Amino acid sequence: MIRNIATGAWVCTLALGACYMAASYAVGSQSKDEQPQHQLIGLQYKKLPAVNVPIIADGAVKGYIVAQMVFTADADTLRTLSVPADAFIRDEAFRYMYSDTRIDFANLSRYNVNQMIADVRSNVNKRLGAEVVKEILLEGINFVDKADIRP
Repeated sequence: MIRNIATGAWVCTLALGACYMAASYAVGSQSKDEQPQHQLIGLQYKKLPAVNVPIIADGAVKGYIVAQMVFTADADTLRTLSVPADAFIRDEAFRYMYSDTRIDFANLSRYNVNQMIADVRSNVNKRLGAEVVKEILLEGINFVDKADIRP
């Protein structure tokens, strides 16, 4: 009888020891395997509402540019801003497209979107006083002729 109790205690001790070793090995190997890799840690992705820009030529509205944008920015910096960066990005994009004289829908040609995005991003960061906006992505840009708009 004592022999059976001793054998049972020995088996329980071995089982507990094996469980402890397996758990400590799993925790130790997990921290070693997770090497810091190049990730976009701390960046926040935000989708902006569409920007509608009227195109005026010959004293009349000819149509509207509708641009859908997304931007990435440092999440910690975004939380510290008193005014949302969204407003600055939409304002700069509107100003840029409204005042750009290279947009001529009567004589369509390729438009340098990369230059527009770079200028908008640098102007936004300049107005915010720091490198807040990392990237602006253009999800879509369309021109809607005034004749296509239903009253």
